[in-house]
Amino acid sequence: MQFQQLQYFVAVAETRHFTRAAELVHVAQPSLSQQIRALERELGVDLFQRARGNITLTDAGEALLPLARRILADADTARHEVQELAQLRRGRVRLGATPSLCTGLLPDVLRAFHDRYPGIQLLIEEGGSHDLVRELARGALDLALVVLPLPAPAPALTTVELLREELVVVSSPSAPRPGRGRQSVRISDLEGERLVMFRHGYDLRELTVAACRAEGFDPDFAVEGGEMDAVLGFVRAGLGVAVVPHMVALRAGADLRVTPLARPGLHRTIALAHRSDVAPPRAARELQRMLVERDE
Repeated sequence: MQFQQLQYFVAVAETRHFTRAAELVHVAQPSLSQQIRALERELGVDLFQRARGNITLTDAGEALLPLARRILADADTARHEVQELAQLRRGRVRLGATPSLCTGLLPDVLRAFHDRYPGIQLLIEEGGSHDLVRELARGALDLALVVLPLPAPAPALTTVELLREELVVVSSPSAPRPGRGRQSVRISDLEGERLVMFRHGYDLRELTVAACRAEGFDPDFAVEGGEMDAVLGFVRAGLGVAVVPHMVALRAGADLRVTPLARPGLHRTIALAHRSDVAPPRAARELQRMLVERDE
């Protein structure tokens, strides 16, 4: 089995078209078809069902596809690792993070990292923990900042806890203070409040809804489906209140009222994750160190 054959196989699997796949990998279509046939002969199975205008994966092809993608991703990581120059003068880091962490935790750390290693390219992908875990597993990310516990068991990942973050309630200063004016509010005080709620799959949505249901009520949504910036904007407009991380609230500006949650409050645990079977590239390991040591 040749590395090039796996590249051609993945290209055909993703385009479902031999000619377009050949254009994608910059090779003549007959050469690509010949290599795919050679791969099938070596494996002893057909990887594609070929019909005019309709290319589909066989069961064997479906089984090979995630493995081939992982092999190609690992090879890409290895290539970048070898190509990095001494003193981290160049390279890249592919970092995933939830949108709230991109707003709260990352800006200061990434600024310090960029000041120290200006030649390192930072590629940031925002998403929920579930999506980020999937991207890590298939080799599309070097590191990811996720919320624990993970949405599903992930034995192939190593996680390091970074912080336990307090959640607070934000509201518009022009609106009545939540919790009937008290300086801190309980989760039960959110019953009857109109909430601005994040989209499905957002860690903060699941955490807030679960906390409300534990108090015996379902939250009332004024608006739902937004990302962090949209949620904060809707709160500023007086559409409702939202439960957000304390770091995000601090960066949101004076045009939002911040009300703490009464003890025991509501918290989330943030961790840094990477694949257990592949060491992150050197630049990623340096960013990992800076994230872990940021308060030391």
